[in-house]
Amino acid sequence: MLIRDRIFQKLDELDMTQKEFSIRTGIPQTTISDWRKKRTNPTAEKIMVICKVLDVTPEWLLSGIEPQGDRGNPQKWYAIDSETEVGRLVVTFNAMNHGMQERLLGYAEALSKMKF
Repeated sequence: MLIRDRIFQKLDELDMTQKEFSIRTGIPQTTISDWRKKRTNPTAEKIMVICKVLDVTPEWLLSGIEPQGDRGNPQKWYAIDSETEVGRLVVTFNAMNHGMQERLLGYAEALSKMKF
């Protein structure tokens, strides 16, 4: 299954029309129609907005694979929406100087080892 196939599968599951998808993503309806008719895929810059609107991960959209439980391989990288709590944390962390980042990492590691 290709990216476009997963998009249209998810649109069907969500009972979302191409028009609604177009409005919510800002992607022209003609472009979405081209994905279906001409069997093309969206460009890379559209992936994150598509994922947000369809509520899927980039990993699922690109590969169809979604890590489940403890059996999947540990993630080596993450795609994070900067408007989420985790995204805001990453943005704030990146704005800190190196010393502050090291302190925060030490604090977070200590907290994760505590039993509540």
